[in-house]
Amino acid sequence: MVVCALIRRFALIAALERGESLLSEPVALGPEPGRRPVIGEATPAAEAFGLWAGMGVGEALTRCPKLRLVPPDPERARSLWSRALDRLEGVGAQPESDREGEAFFVADGLRGLHGGHLEGVLAATRGALGPRIRLGAAPSRFAAYAAALKARPRRSEIVAAGAVRAFLAPLPVGTLRARPELSDLPGTLERLGIGTLGQLSALPTPALVERFGHPGLLALELVHGRDTPLVPRRPQEPVAERITLPEATSGQQLERSLELLIARLLARPERRGRTVRSLTVSARFVEGGTWRAPAALREASADPVRLRLALAPRLAELPAPAESIGVEVEAFGPPAHAQARLLEDRDEAAVRRSRMSEAVRQARRAAGEVAVGRVLDLDPGSRVPERRSVLAPFPDE
Repeated sequence: MVVCALIRRFALIAALERGESLLSEPVALGPEPGRRPVIGEATPAAEAFGLWAGMGVGEALTRCPKLRLVPPDPERARSLWSRALDRLEGVGAQPESDREGEAFFVADGLRGLHGGHLEGVLAATRGALGPRIRLGAAPSRFAAYAAALKARPRRSEIVAAGAVRAFLAPLPVGTLRARPELSDLPGTLERLGIGTLGQLSALPTPALVERFGHPGLLALELVHGRDTPLVPRRPQEPVAERITLPEATSGQQLERSLELLIARLLARPERRGRTVRSLTVSARFVEGGTWRAPAALREASADPVRLRLALAPRLAELPAPAESIGVEVEAFGPPAHAQARLLEDRDEAAVRRSRMSEAVRQARRAAGEVAVGRVLDLDPGSRVPERRSVLAPFPDE
């Protein structure tokens, strides 16, 4: 069984800090600086006007003229959720979490630690994350998420293996927005008169694939209770530095502050002589809110000049005056003292494989684990194009 631990509107609550009384008013997260002009999570009062995360700001204000937009605080949300995941790992779980406020883990191996049954695992999870958490359990990730949405506070929703399709059937197709790759599909389905997941599952597979392609096939798989395996997170080493800026800092002063942060980062004992593969530069604005921008190096390095060249363009994208900036290591590379080969390797195939592996690692650090794949022939003679081949993860070794 897969367990979903869900705190609804987590990013909005983190941005409001002590203003949780505003949750009863029409409030939504504003667009992140430098990103698409769309709203984020919204309160129930705002959702009553038909607002949802990802809607354009203009349309949201048209539907709800009294809507109040609050600046997002991704730094605080990330910090709070990271501590929550640490507590979840403390009960023995190996969580997968792609966004703050939402985590999944397999409960089968934890039954022996918590009374021998699923209810014990859920009780331990609630004890670790607090009473506000919503818990759902089902055979697949998507079904567990839908169960957590339906669960009441302080109570859990468990879906049996044979009841997944019946449980999902009455739910609205908007539930598919939980998967980022399906964010645009529910709007099209609603315009076609398909309002529930049960109506979607009744559609013939060839027609759905022909009309929507891979997103339609993925949605059908989710509705039928099938999903991809979980990928537990890799605990990150907290290696970061932050500096407070004087008022009206810009230009060369920002660059000098960046050089100082990089020097402090490389001097941290936690680095243990390793190179750096990717970093993140962050800022806290004077007017409130935070900003983050990742930077992946083409080749892992511990050279401060190369690190500064990688981060300086990101710092130039700073959309507002900042009161503090920080640099954090996202991934380490091999030790800095690694020596290259003295003699040229004559095995061209081995050299090509090594370069390909390094390119794959660079692409995944820059765009995510699913950024690189390879096409495998599955059924070349099939009349359905989507069945002729399948996209599989590309091995990095």
